[in-house]
Amino acid sequence: MWKCLYLQACRLHGSSQVLKGKSGAEQRWIVRQMNDPFVKAAHLQNFRCRSAFKLLEIDEKYRLLKPGFCVIDCGAAPGAWSQVAVQRVNSTGERPDLTKGCVFGIDLLHIAPLEGAHFLSNQDITSSTTHTKLQELLPQAYADVILSDMAPNATGLKELDHERLVCMCLSLLKLAEKLLRPGGSLLCKYWDGALTHKLRDGLTRAFQDVKTLKPKASRKDSAELYFLARTFRKI
Repeated sequence: MWKCLYLQACRLHGSSQVLKGKSGAEQRWIVRQMNDPFVKAAHLQNFRCRSAFKLLEIDEKYRLLKPGFCVIDCGAAPGAWSQVAVQRVNSTGERPDLTKGCVFGIDLLHIAPLEGAHFLSNQDITSSTTHTKLQELLPQAYADVILSDMAPNATGLKELDHERLVCMCLSLLKLAEKLLRPGGSLLCKYWDGALTHKLRDGLTRAFQDVKTLKPKASRKDSAELYFLARTFRKI
């Protein structure tokens, strides 16, 4: 969230003023962000972050989000993926000719309100208490899609960060067992590494089809990838 706010400050006050006093690494990050076409497009289209374009691209190709679907957005802050989900599932009811869906976002951080989404801020998606709250809120106690763009705070140790993110993704399988309808889908971000096979194996046991994706908005030099798991086989 702070990165999105920081970039807004760059646009408001100009790059030279914002770069002043920053380290070389900080300056490089700021310049890269300001020159990023997806960052610029997010600003123009009023998305909260550039990550919205990752989900948009995936949904355009695989039709993951449909009007009337109920979606759980894990690690939702600052809310860009929820913005996309709100549009695609018609959770505001803006299109009366289409079935109205629902979007629930969860994050350890605060998430600014968004029309068409119900946010559970300062909540842990791995907690059974959070699962119970979601089950009570979901119209039929089940979701059609679970989304996860969440990631742990980076330690700078690549393998440790990879392991922590894989553990977070594996926790989504417990969430799916409780709250994902049979035939539902799960999309989760992971960082490639030694434990990728463990995550893929877990998803393959629970879902009929598992694909590895690298959206164009995901930077080429990043280890970031996504698993799209479809047709949930509820035990």
